[in-house]
Amino acid sequence: MNDSEILHIIKTSDNDEIEALFTKARNAQEVYYGKSVYVRGLIEITNHCKNDCLYCGLRCSNSNLKRYRLSIDEILGCCRTGDKLGFKTFVLQGGEDPHFTAQRTAEVITAIRCEFPDHAITLSLGERPISDYELFYKTGANRYLLRHETANDSHYKKLHPPAQTLSARKKALYSLKEIGFQTGAGFMIESPFQTPENLLEDIRFLEDLQPQMIGIGPFLPQKDTPFGSFKAGSLLTSLKMIALSRILLPHALIPASTAIGTVSPNGRELALKAGANVVMPNLTPPHVKNLYIIYDNKAVLGDEAAENLTLIKEKITNTGYTADMSRGDALVKKD
Repeated sequence: MNDSEILHIIKTSDNDEIEALFTKARNAQEVYYGKSVYVRGLIEITNHCKNDCLYCGLRCSNSNLKRYRLSIDEILGCCRTGDKLGFKTFVLQGGEDPHFTAQRTAEVITAIRCEFPDHAITLSLGERPISDYELFYKTGANRYLLRHETANDSHYKKLHPPAQTLSARKKALYSLKEIGFQTGAGFMIESPFQTPENLLEDIRFLEDLQPQMIGIGPFLPQKDTPFGSFKAGSLLTSLKMIALSRILLPHALIPASTAIGTVSPNGRELALKAGANVVMPNLTPPHVKNLYIIYDNKAVLGDEAAENLTLIKEKITNTGYTADMSRGDALVKKD
């Protein structure tokens, strides 16, 4: 697709064009993954964060948030629960918490790897020194998720304080790939000040990076941030960007995110029908699950909760797909 074709799709409200887009995305997905939708176990290990991103409820200046961090024993407890439910991938997510030094994080990875040698370990712990990433990979982590949020430098500066730069984020992503991680990037839909041209840049950046995973979800406001009064990103634009990503990077694993399930009760199912092929129900302990507040009104019950695995599988089946509890590694891009 050329730039004008992509921009047309981003802007169009023509139902026939949109349905044709989703059909093409589903066809592209099935070439690589058939009818499989991979189910991961998400563990939110800390809501502490040193950063002050203007859109995120975990931002360090948010004094209204009750903070927590899980111990190694608590994290292992979540993994044991997930293993009993049949999960073969654990996704450890958290803010950029200085407590989780490279060594402490490596100890967590080692503990999980020793008890679950055949499971995949995915990390989503933000920007770190390259040496940290190398240690995590050497210790046994397999995948790393690091959303770039926006590929436009001017837009990036409107969402982050000066200490954070798009160039550093991109450098981290390319480094993760070089180290050997299955690497995930991604971006918000209709975040403050975003234009359709910005979304085009996101797609072009993904084409250059060629990540194995792509996280896409609507911007959702959080009341204790500078963007707390801004409008949420739309479901439709989110679905179109998932479909475009699937068509242009058909080998990628694309989650039907919690955010898209929050913006619409059937958002997750619609995302699967638009080309997404991963769901990540939540294994975080109940007593802290409601404290990981990146945005307001976050869905944590129903098909977001790992204990409701039967419901999750039923909803996947109802979309015409099959819940796959295997590791579900990303496939290699075909020439």
